[in-house]
Amino acid sequence: MFELLTGIGLATSAGLNAYIPLVMLGGLARYTDLLTLPEQWQWMENGWALTILGILLGVEVIADKIPVVDHINDILQTAVRPSAGGISFGAAAGSETFIDDPGQMFGSNTWVPITLGAIISLIVHGIKTATRPVVNATTGGLGAPVASTAEDAFSITLSAAAILFPVLIIVFLGLLIWAFVALRRRLKRRKAAKSKLSPEVEAAVRAAQQRKR
Repeated sequence: MFELLTGIGLATSAGLNAYIPLVMLGGLARYTDLLTLPEQWQWMENGWALTILGILLGVEVIADKIPVVDHINDILQTAVRPSAGGISFGAAAGSETFIDDPGQMFGSNTWVPITLGAIISLIVHGIKTATRPVVNATTGGLGAPVASTAEDAFSITLSAAAILFPVLIIVFLGLLIWAFVALRRRLKRRKAAKSKLSPEVEAAVRAAQQRKR
């Protein structure tokens, strides 16, 4: 059960930011005793791999906070984030932690967690990609850095919880769903408010034009 929750948490995190769960897994495996990656995933704790992932993470963090650029970045990340989700889920499913032993749930079917991780990340990535242009349009681009910072913070917290306290993933997923639903409702209300004001504005313009004539 813990393996599944850990994998879901990391894959969800990767859907928001591809590199945060990878850096978290590699860093903890390299510098702490909290996590031991299986042999096929130990490349993640290599110094060069962590350096490259860190650079890519920095680029992702900056690009995701710039309006328009963030949407282009989301399109480019369509293949990267699901791949990162699959890798994160696969690595977590076979890792030794202080909570559980590897392989209890998935056994030798290593493709199962990778596929599940990719699907989960793709779904989260799709929601993020569809929502961000709406946020930018309704806030004049001012909402991009705010939304991106919130997503990065949530992704970091979610990755840490997935590895250290997997049972909390249920709570975090509930919060993520609640935030998405609340955002959709707020955007719908704002759109409805604008549509109600538009006839009044049009009437005022027509009245001004008639007075000029």
